[in-house]
Amino acid sequence: MLSSMLLGRYIPGNSIVHKLDPRAKLISVLLFMIIVFFANHWVGYGLLILFVLSVTKLAGLSIRFLFNGLKLIFILLIFTFLMHLFLTKGGTVLIDGGFFTIESEGLITGIYITIRLVLLVIITTLMTLTTSPIELTDAIEKLCKPLKSIKVPVHEIAMMMSISLRFIPTLMDETEKIIKAQSARGSTFMTGSLKKRINALVPIFIPLFMSAFKRAEEMAVAMEVRGYQGDAGRTHYRVLSWKNRDTIALIVLLLFGALLLFVRQ
Repeated sequence: MLSSMLLGRYIPGNSIVHKLDPRAKLISVLLFMIIVFFANHWVGYGLLILFVLSVTKLAGLSIRFLFNGLKLIFILLIFTFLMHLFLTKGGTVLIDGGFFTIESEGLITGIYITIRLVLLVIITTLMTLTTSPIELTDAIEKLCKPLKSIKVPVHEIAMMMSISLRFIPTLMDETEKIIKAQSARGSTFMTGSLKKRINALVPIFIPLFMSAFKRAEEMAVAMEVRGYQGDAGRTHYRVLSWKNRDTIALIVLLLFGALLLFVRQ
């Protein structure tokens, strides 16, 4: 299951979303993170779901494929839903358990917040699935270029963010290999008391950290051998080019945000 995690992976393709300038995709994701908060009832959330499904279709991916790769966040989603279900009060009392009550406002808020988190994760995942690591690094660097005037190491920050994002699936693959190796030796992780389960995780974390440090060292050596010195004198094989389709994509997103504001009223 860990190896199916999609966040941080890149799938080459020739879809409209793949062809968009990475800066446009990055700006679109940031705008969507704001727009998603415009929805405050079922009509707004329905439009958001329809929009995300449309973007997924344009990216040449299936929603089932995305959900299969996002199973790891379901625990967080369930926890978030239950927190709102039991702690948010208001509206009609649906279940009165004496020491706890479930009210309609808590149920509705839990559903809306869960939908919001799912949509944010899907949009972010779509960006990484359709944008190569180099493109993502260049986009972050270009967008943050004005910060260079105040001595902010923009290139280094962009490189670290991109590498960190791409390390997520690598570490998940490594974790799954270690779990399978430990299980083959007779280790159990889902049985016994809480203390035993925590102790059983130690043989996973230690080799995982060792593997992460080893990979980081190998990458550092490889970059040093290739003469990497930040952005000093560095040229680009692929130059980012903003096209009309990128402007149209942002305009469509802004119009969609305006529609949600209108529906909100």
